[in-house]
Amino acid sequence: MEAVPLHLREANAFVAQHHRHNTPTVGSKFAHGSAQDGTLVGVSIAGRPVSRRLDDGKTLEVLRVCTDGTPNACSFLYARCAKTARLMGYTKVITYTLEAEGGASLKAVGATPTGPLESHEWGKPPAPARASPSTTSRSTAGNSDRPGSSRIFPA
Repeated sequence: MEAVPLHLREANAFVAQHHRHNTPTVGSKFAHGSAQDGTLVGVSIAGRPVSRRLDDGKTLEVLRVCTDGTPNACSFLYARCAKTARLMGYTKVITYTLEAEGGASLKAVGATPTGPLESHEWGKPPAPARASPSTTSRSTAGNSDRPGSSRIFPA
């Protein structure tokens, strides 16, 4: 597997085509791709933390990781994000996962779960529940600011 630099538009196009439950992102600091035999098999998009409380200038959030199912592509992309963040001077990398996701790729790169998160931790009163994947309980990798649980991984 090899790393491929991507423009946000290319990464978002891959996310729109392959991601199970998330839509493309609005902005980013950088995007990576992973290629196998010259074919793009996954992308990662990292940017400023969505939560204003976490946006301290030293924390980076992995906003999307999306693959076509190629083995080890997620771990490869998380590791690339952590390495790039470290080289850019970030001291903490966070991400969020759905409760239903096992997080094996995050464990492989040394992420530390911070536990389940409640929707009220967003700073607003909880909205009425909708029957969509985006309201499913989530986990984070790094803090307790979004629904689900969190993980921090070394930058």
